[in-house]
Amino acid sequence: MSNISDFFIRVYNFIRHDIWRITGNELSRSKKVLYNSIKTLVLAIRGFISDDLNIKASALTYSILFAIVPIIALFISIARGFGIEGMVEGLLQGSYIDKMNMTPMVMDFVERYLDTAKGGIFIGIGIIILLWSVVNFFRQAENAFNDIWQVKKSRSIIRQFTTYFSIILLIPILIVASSGLSIYINSTISNSFLYDIISPLVRILVKISPFFINWLVFTILYMAIPNTRVKFGNALVAGIIAGTVFQLFQMLYISGQINLSRYNAVYGGFAAIPLLLLWIRISCLIILFGAELSYAAQNIHNFEYETDTKTISIRYRNFLLLYITYLIVKQFEFKKPPLTSEEISTRNNLPIRLVNQLISKLVEASVLIEVYNESNKSKSYQPAIDINQLTAGFLFDRLETHGSELFLKNDNPAMEKFWEKTLYLREHNKSEADKILIKDIC
Repeated sequence: MSNISDFFIRVYNFIRHDIWRITGNELSRSKKVLYNSIKTLVLAIRGFISDDLNIKASALTYSILFAIVPIIALFISIARGFGIEGMVEGLLQGSYIDKMNMTPMVMDFVERYLDTAKGGIFIGIGIIILLWSVVNFFRQAENAFNDIWQVKKSRSIIRQFTTYFSIILLIPILIVASSGLSIYINSTISNSFLYDIISPLVRILVKISPFFINWLVFTILYMAIPNTRVKFGNALVAGIIAGTVFQLFQMLYISGQINLSRYNAVYGGFAAIPLLLLWIRISCLIILFGAELSYAAQNIHNFEYETDTKTISIRYRNFLLLYITYLIVKQFEFKKPPLTSEEISTRNNLPIRLVNQLISKLVEASVLIEVYNESNKSKSYQPAIDINQLTAGFLFDRLETHGSELFLKNDNPAMEKFWEKTLYLREHNKSEADKILIKDIC
């Protein structure tokens, strides 16, 4: 038992601490994939807890209940324009909604909603309400995704409108393309002498086609909804995982309706409502967890040495502050292009997150200034002070005195005397540092 306990302790310590101290440069390709997968999963689970995805999923469920009829109505309207109304309605067949015998009720709601939109008191007011309902739902979804991606600013109204309705318009086009492809394949194969050989393969492809559609839709969502640049590879990985889990959950949930006869017997026709709420909420959790996966996959390098960074000593932090300033000063002295935080991190094998934190501190203290490059949209850094006056003592003085001081109002002569003594000791001990220019340290 002690051996088993020791094994689990070692595994826990490895996942909790050691794996974050191993960078990609130190690993072979296969180990790098394995370690990055573990890191991504750990970060996604941690984000699931810290970002309160349960609460976000509940809020999205509430928004979906108000927006589901306008969204379906908009789909039907677009589908009529493409002449594929029957195909879109057919998507409800075989779904959870159809299994709960809710398809006729939903379609009736949709037809009434469209009739109301056409006959508004003011011209177009019904259409405006419909569009606003859909946009409002997508805004709620974007806010949830932005929180996961730590994006503070939402899109402008115009960008929201164009992005959201591009997604909505894309879905009927995908339906037409997939339907046309299926008809072409079936008609071609049925006339082929290889029909008996290829037919089983086609049936398998038809069965797994919902997975491919989910992968595509989820990947588009993870790339389009957050108000930041999401790399295709990271969105695709998250889309495949979340899309697969979503499809398996749908299949399991639909098949599980057979075992809910007692529940239906108690609640009767009302049983569909709480079950629908549960289905939507779990679906939202799956989608949001996929967003956590895409964020974690794209930002793994930001969490290297995370535990050590959080518990860094004052002495080692000051050393890194001085060293980063030294690198930027030397770059300026030799008239080389200013360094970016990514370049400092890569060249010196430093965690990018820690580098960004330290550089922000130096910029706030007016030791460094930020230079924005319009051509490649990057930020680099240069000294904010004459390098022939920038001593180590000056740097530490700027950092130590930056911020609020003497804001406590209390008449305590002993405390004031201790403050003066502290300043005297500090001035006495930093005399050597005042004589050393940072550029001349090495």
